[in-house]
Amino acid sequence: MKDKVLSILRENDKAYTIYDLKDILGLLTTEELKELVGILSELEGELLIYHTNKDKYMAFEYSHLKRGKLSLTEKGYGFILMEGEPDIFIDSKSLNGATDGDMVIAEIIDKNSGKKKEGRILRIAKRDYGTIVGEYKFDKVPTVISNDKKFKKKIVVTEESTKNAVDGHIVVVNFIKELDNNTILGEITTIIGHKNDVGVDVEAIIYKHGFAPKFLDEVIEEANALPDEVSEEDLKGRKDFTDLNIFTIDGDDTKDIDDAIHIKKLSNGNYELGVHIADVSYYVKPDTKLYEDAYDRGTSVYLVDRVIPMLPHKLSNGICSLNPNVIRLTQSCVMEIDKKGKVVSHDIYEGYIKSRIQMTYKKVNKWLEEGIVEDGYEPFTEDLTLMKELADILRNARTRRGAIDFDTDEAKILADENGKPIDVVLRERGAGEKLIEDFMIIANETVASHIYWMELPFVYRVHGTPNEEKINEFLDFVSMLSYKITGKVDINKPSSIENILDQLRDKKEYKILSTLLLRSMQKAVYQPENIGHFGLASKIYTHFTSPIRRFPDTTVHRLLRTYIHNKDQSKETIDYFKEYLPLLTEHASQKERDAVECEREVESMKMAEYMMDHIGEEYKGMISGITSFGMFVQLPNMIEGLVHISEIPGDYYNYNEKLMCLTGQKTKKMYKIGDEVTVIVKNASKEENIIDFDLKEGESNEKKEEETKKLG
Repeated sequence: MKDKVLSILRENDKAYTIYDLKDILGLLTTEELKELVGILSELEGELLIYHTNKDKYMAFEYSHLKRGKLSLTEKGYGFILMEGEPDIFIDSKSLNGATDGDMVIAEIIDKNSGKKKEGRILRIAKRDYGTIVGEYKFDKVPTVISNDKKFKKKIVVTEESTKNAVDGHIVVVNFIKELDNNTILGEITTIIGHKNDVGVDVEAIIYKHGFAPKFLDEVIEEANALPDEVSEEDLKGRKDFTDLNIFTIDGDDTKDIDDAIHIKKLSNGNYELGVHIADVSYYVKPDTKLYEDAYDRGTSVYLVDRVIPMLPHKLSNGICSLNPNVIRLTQSCVMEIDKKGKVVSHDIYEGYIKSRIQMTYKKVNKWLEEGIVEDGYEPFTEDLTLMKELADILRNARTRRGAIDFDTDEAKILADENGKPIDVVLRERGAGEKLIEDFMIIANETVASHIYWMELPFVYRVHGTPNEEKINEFLDFVSMLSYKITGKVDINKPSSIENILDQLRDKKEYKILSTLLLRSMQKAVYQPENIGHFGLASKIYTHFTSPIRRFPDTTVHRLLRTYIHNKDQSKETIDYFKEYLPLLTEHASQKERDAVECEREVESMKMAEYMMDHIGEEYKGMISGITSFGMFVQLPNMIEGLVHISEIPGDYYNYNEKLMCLTGQKTKKMYKIGDEVTVIVKNASKEENIIDFDLKEGESNEKKEEETKKLG
């Protein structure tokens, strides 16, 4: 009945009374009416429907209210974040008791507040303190001071949970209840270590985002019970690929190898491309602790000085990893691809391989970009050249259909054995990296299409069309920089977004502008419904190629085994996956977001720690952001710091929100995004996660008053 009620309410924007719904559903008994009341209450609690003041019900999307997750700033104000819609600004006076991370219901109170809609929170739909991590301190009673500066409440913990903690210990706290509006009661579940211990800073962030650095004993026990080598019994019924010239290409320090590849040139001029992926689902089976733990984690987390793997090392670095010169089980997608990049035929197998060599991107790039053959690579140069030929064809085919290539820079933080950052450089992305990316994309599309046309429940990787308002805001900003974008912008066509990028590629601010445009796009997620992947201009897409580090990929393998290899397409199986996959994909999408936030926070902290050793040093950079309190300057290695508005020399500066610039009150000197400046490192703190710059005297970036008038 629940699905029927929701379907009725979503058919149009009409509001219904209970009795309207009773009649539409044809309910006759008092028990049925009671069930309806319970369902309506449940749907309201899930924020799927709205209960009006006139005691009527309507689908939430048709109401005047908005629902989303509150993200607070340290200054006390915040934003309601909603997938596919612009953020809503919430003043500190309009929080109505909500705190960071809460799911809230709000109404719009000002639609013309700058470029952001302003709202006020009506109620907290779901309170979520998340995982609380902080520093233990005995202050008459045992207390914890949250590491999160946005968390303003006092945390008192039960004495029996203190586990002999002493002042300075970093601990994990489980929320019990609110004692009053400013105080919560909790219990210590884990002592991470003392704040001065090596590595505790990173572990604190790991716990904060809901990941566990260590596996439970029962998970390790199950992993240890697995074999170290593939047995003859395991090979029965599988396709033998061991006679092929199969190899892997990964980073220098990669130990969890998901994918291997082979290539042939066929007599008809087409290419045979084999993408062989570790068959994790053969070992990680439902109703085991291994499976449950992998589901909970959802993904591996890649940090500056460590990896928090989704699977124990016995699997991720051992029996599942496609290490060289050993037999490994695979799910293999073998495709015939023509000269236009179209897959003309394909097969999906349960197979087994023996990788010839574990190549690295650096050494592959030496051959593909410089023609230099590294030791041991001599037997593979012909295959690598052929792979580059096919990869170019595939990339050109994606470009023709309109795929978006943001090609943004990423920082790579180099650390010593104690996790201390010793350098920050740009991550390389050469021909080898692009080649593997191209092959994984075509394999993902092929596998997704295979199941899609079978009309069976599946896990899709989807990316929705961008929000028109956000794109228009970006275009308005670009025009303020005096850049004109020609051609009609159609947000339903990826090629239109790529056209914008093409017109900006030669601009000095391109890296910053491409990042801003990327932020205005929706985030890719997992879901059982296929809506295509906008960024890749792909009509059908999934994630199949990284089951060691992504649980959705492991599930895709499970589905392939169920539907294709075991030929189980029974009603019972289909009904099970129809119910299970929506829960799995929502959870996996959330864990992916958690991992990204964890990785970013660790990177930001390590960048601040790196700059602590460079106070007083001088760097050239580019203004990457303008706010009412100053400007952010990004260095060539992607480190970003703040020049506070009060520290800009020579004048008093005003913030112009419309023009997104800072202008001197007397001199009319102007600072805007894209301006190149020289800065001096003033301050950096890993504890506060901040980097402060001063402008070098004489780097005032003077502009003529006429330009200010022209922009105005």
